Formats: sequence, C-alpha cells, structure tokens
Amino acid sequence: MKILKVSIAILFVLVISCKNESKVSNNEKSQMQEVLAVHDEVMPKMGKIGNLISQIDEKIKETDSTEVLVNASQNLKDSHNEMMDWMKGFGERFDSDEILKGKALTDEKQKFLDEEEAKIKALRDKMNSSIKNAEELLK
Repeated sequence: MKILKVSIAILFVLVISCKNESKVSNNEKSQMQEVLAVHDEVMPKMGKIGNLISQIDEKIKETDSTEVLVNASQNLKDSHNEMMDWMKGFGERFDSDEILKGKALTDEKQKFLDEEEAKIKALRDKMNSSIKNAEELLK
C-alpha cells in the first residue's frame, strides 16, 4: 500500500512537471511567433524604404541638400541596415527547428530571444518613424 501511494505521488509529480514543461515550450513558441510576426510586419516595408531613399536623395540633389533631408535619408538607410543586421544575427542565434517548429530553447537561447524581441520591436518603431518622417518631407 505504501509503495502504491509513493508510485501515485511520483506519477502525479511527473504529470505536473510535464505539463509545466509543455507550458514553457508553448510560451517560448508564442514568443518566437510574436518576434517573427513583428519581423513579418516590417519586412515588406524594406522596399518602401528603398524607394523613399531614392526619392529623398533625388530631392537633395534638386534642393542643394538641406540638413533635414540628409538626416531623413540617413535614418532610412540606418533602418534598412539594422533590419539586415537583425535578420543575420537572428539567424545565427537560432536554428530552423527553434524558429519554425517550436523546439524548446535552452536558458541561454531564451535570453537571446528576449533580446531579439526587444531589438525587433525597437527596430519596428524606428522604421515606422523614419518612413513617416520621409513621407511628410516628400509631400
């Protein structure tokens, strides 16, 4: 009888711990999906950034390059370069199973994901701001 109670207790602990591990994996997967969703939101804007750079650089040539236009162009170029750097760095930190299949992350990789989430959200804000500023200058 004592062995049965101990066995049930061990089984209960194992079931609870498996459920907790599953929740951690789902949380990691959700966070990974959120990071990828932000990437997917801003990635299509890369073409728009390139177009705006061309337009602003052309306007600079026509107007003896005002400082405001030069700064706007540089902000767009910085946003573009940071997005390229972010994608490269992200790809170096995570493998395809972690990115696409929700493979569980180590503690170190979870810290990386936290960092990458903050980076891509800040980059999104920078890209949106530089696009908005450039569009207003071109009106």
